[in-house]
Amino acid sequence: MFSFNHFNFNVFDLERSLRFYDEALGLKPVREKNAADGSFRIIFLGDGVTDFRLELTWLRDRTEPYDLGEQEYHLAFKAEDFDAAHAKHAAMGCICFENPSMGIYFLEDPDGYWIEIIPDRTKKA
Repeated sequence: MFSFNHFNFNVFDLERSLRFYDEALGLKPVREKNAADGSFRIIFLGDGVTDFRLELTWLRDRTEPYDLGEQEYHLAFKAEDFDAAHAKHAAMGCICFENPSMGIYFLEDPDGYWIEIIPDRTKKA
């Protein structure tokens, strides 16, 4: 039996990414690992509700942003108040794609990773 644990994004500017994930999604650091020689930092972010973690990895010797290829992947977050979330993200200027017919939209983080926002369809309207 397996269960989800975490997903990793390598980030170019760790502090900028930490601010983005806190402001946009309320994710907070829950665990950190630092190389003794300072060559990397790994910070796991949590939502305070589930055990799933987003791992942000920063490499000291990285000199340019990551090439994300065709980026045919994303993370998805369920929003309890979809309209309020959309308004917040629109004000932040981080919405990169919307699909009103599916009732979803996507954010783009500082490194170009996409995050899907979906409404909590388990709640009755």
